Amino acid sequence: MRELCVVYYKPVEKFIQQYKSRCDRHGLNESSDLTQMFFAKLLEANSIDNANRDHGHFRTYLLGAVKHFLWDERARANAIKRGGGLSPTSLNAGARESSTKDSESTYEIPDPNGFPPDAYFDKQWALSIVELAMKQLEEDARSQNDWDRFSVLQRWLATPNAEASASRDASSIGMTESTFRVAVHRLRKQFRRIITEHIATTVEGPERVAEELHYLIRALST
Repeated sequence: MRELCVVYYKPVEKFIQQYKSRCDRHGLNESSDLTQMFFAKLLEANSIDNANRDHGHFRTYLLGAVKHFLWDERARANAIKRGGGLSPTSLNAGARESSTKDSESTYEIPDPNGFPPDAYFDKQWALSIVELAMKQLEEDARSQNDWDRFSVLQRWLATPNAEASASRDASSIGMTESTFRVAVHRLRKQFRRIITEHIATTVEGPERVAEELHYLIRALST
């Protein structure tokens, strides 16, 4: 549960920030409070128990839940302005509906123009997982007193630009070019393994993990 909250906190916060900037520029500072409120309600109501990994991807479930939460908050705020007593609907209701749909579908809500595109949330999710994986690699390098070597190797996790030189970078950390390329290959495998492990906590089965990994790559490219 803690890991899920860590992975998804920033994507949810970014999504809420984008939403607030669209519908209420004066309310942008509320984003942090709303994010904390969302996760508090999600945990208090045990809503995450409804996110069966067999029925879809957790990111899809959470996106439906946060949209429903924001709609409830907007309805509540409007009711207060009008002096009425409109009661918000259950957070579980929207989230449960979203979790039973196909992995790329979303929970339909009123006023769709008030929300950022779903692809925006997915890209924030992908960036969050990559960031967590990088932090884990950095922590491992520091704990092994291998920071100098890692700081050079990490530049090669993605495809290096045309000006990059394996020979020059290898020489800078006292390695031959061949051993340098082997070290880069191993670091990339470790990076992919960490990302895969994060994804595996949110879906069920190797096939779903592979699909979600491919989707993460597509989300990063949008």
